[in-house]
Parts: sequence; structure tokens; C-alpha cells
Amino acid sequence: MRAHLGCFLLLSLLLIGAVSGQRRKPVKPTKKPPPTLLEPKEPTDFPPPILGPPSIYPDCPSECFCPPGFPNALYCDSRNLRKIPTIPSRTHYLYLQNNYIDEVTEQPFINATELKWVNLDNNRIRRVERQVFENLPNLLFLYMERNNLKEVPSDLPPNLEQLRLSRNQISKIPPGVFNKMEHLALLDLHHNKLSDSNLGKNIFKGLKNLVQLNLAHNILRKMPLNVPHNIYQLYLDRNNIQDIPEDYFKAFPNLAFVRLNYNQLTDKGVPKTVFNISTLLDLHLAHNKLSNIPVFNLGLEHLYLNNNNIEKINGTEICPFQVMSVDLSNEDLLPRLRYLRLDGNELKPPIPLDLIMCFRHLKSIVI
Repeated sequence: MRAHLGCFLLLSLLLIGAVSGQRRKPVKPTKKPPPTLLEPKEPTDFPPPILGPPSIYPDCPSECFCPPGFPNALYCDSRNLRKIPTIPSRTHYLYLQNNYIDEVTEQPFINATELKWVNLDNNRIRRVERQVFENLPNLLFLYMERNNLKEVPSDLPPNLEQLRLSRNQISKIPPGVFNKMEHLALLDLHHNKLSDSNLGKNIFKGLKNLVQLNLAHNILRKMPLNVPHNIYQLYLDRNNIQDIPEDYFKAFPNLAFVRLNYNQLTDKGVPKTVFNISTLLDLHLAHNKLSNIPVFNLGLEHLYLNNNNIEKINGTEICPFQVMSVDLSNEDLLPRLRYLRLDGNELKPPIPLDLIMCFRHLKSIVI
């Protein structure tokens, strides 16, 4: 009997231990997570920052910086601005790039008649009021690259020397927009949506002192008409140009740099002597469909013909003179070609000897 009682007590103790072992430990209460801050839909949801101590100039906009040692400059760049602040009358140099400005209105510029330099690059500008720039007679440099403009702004100041409008959506140039801009030296319209129909016959009329015209990365199929005759640099890379009129370049007495990379040029569309002009120094014809090397002048120094369809090269044919009939000791009579690039074609080394015999000044040739 005692043995049975001892077994019963032992079994009871084991069951109680098993049950107590299955009890869950109390869970400690956790702190509630802090509420998550909603990210803004875009950077413009942030207010414009106010940086640094108050300016010593009472007319300095609070969201801009007026350097104490440079009273004619106003720095409002990279400050998340959506509107242009009122520009002090003393300002000559205005920096507004890298903001979120979507229109340029007349009001902020009413007293800023002494402006010489305005940088509005990398904003969202799609509209410019007509009266803005006509009231800035002293403006020389206007930069509006990387915006949403669909046409060249009208009523630009006649004394402007540089106009940079690349990387917009420009497909229209209003008639007569350049007529009074005889001081303009640089016009940059690359990476837009300009076609042949957008460049009318007299569209560049008035640009008597233009040095550089950049129309690269547009949708042109033809060489632009009535380009100012005094131009030095003509950039037409990355268009769809297929042919060049035979006497096209003879109208430019100062032309030194021509870039026609990444077009659709073939031997049929390129007259053999079209580039044989005495002033040309630098000629880019890479990434086209040429099978032969065009004739060029004695003064050419750099020639880019890489990535075409050239299978052979004859140094005697492209040499601007007959090697045996010229005094090779006279440096002035020798071609000045220094750099020749032919890689990406169907050519194979070695370099033809007649090429070396003709072009004695060659420093580098890539095949």
C-alpha cells in the first residue's frame, strides 16, 4: 500500500512539473515605433532653405547669398526655388541654376537693368514673358540649358554675345528673333528638336559676328541654309544629314572647325572636293557611311574618319600635292596633318608608305 502511495505521489510531482514547464513567459510590452515621416513627392515640396547669417545688404533676397566682397553678384543657385526672387538693381551676375523654376516673368527683373550675366540652367522653364529680356540692355550672357523650352525666347537683348539653349525641347525659332543681334558670337542649340522646316531661309539673318553655331543632336536631314558667312565653328553632329551641296563651304572665308559625326553621309552625298577649303583645320566625319577619304587642303591638322566603311587607303590619291615635284625640305609646302583617326573601318596594318611620305607632320595615326 505504501509502495502504491509513493508511486502516486511521484507521478503527481512529474505531471505538475511538466504543466508548469509549458506555461509561457510573460511578454514584455514593446515601445510603439515612431511614426514614419512621409517622403515628399518631389524636392519642390521642401521649403527654400535659408542659409547662413543675414546679409549685410538690405536688398539681398533671404533665400539667396550676396557675397560681401562681390556686391554685384547674386547667388540663388541650388536653393529649391520655384520662383525668381526680386533682383537688386546693383546685380550684374545672377546665378539661378539647379532650381525648380518653371517660368520667367518680368516682375523680378524690373530694377535689374544692369544685369550682364544670367544663368538659368537646369530648371523647368517652359515659358518666358516677352518683356523680360527687352528691359535688360546690358545683358551679354544668357544660359538656359536643360529646361523645357519649346521655342527660342523672343525680344532678346541686342547686345547679347552668348546664347546657350541646349537640351531643351525647341522645335521653333520665331521669324526675325535674331535680326538685331549683330553682337552674338555663340549660339548653342544642340540637343533639341529642330528639323529642316524649322530653319527658314532668313532665320539666322542679322548674326553678322557669329563665331560658333552648334546645331548638333537635332533632327536635320540637310545642311542648314544661310549660315552666317563669318562663322569659324559649325557643329552638326548626331543629325540625319545625308548629303552636302558641292559649293556649301565656299561661302565661309573663316571656317576652321566642322563636326559632322554620327550622320548618314555616304560617298554619293559627299562631293569629293567639298572639304578642300584653305581655312579648315579640324574635320570630324566619324560614324558615317563613307567608303573613301575626301580630298582636303594642305592646312588641315586633324581628321577624324573612324567608324566608316573605308576598306583601303591610297596615300597618293589623298595627298594634296605630288610628292616627287615638291622640295620636301621646305616645311611650308608640306601638308600640316598631325592627327589621323581611321579605326573602326575595314583597314588593316601596316600603314601605307605613301601616306607617311606625304604627311611628314603626322604625330599620331590610329588604324
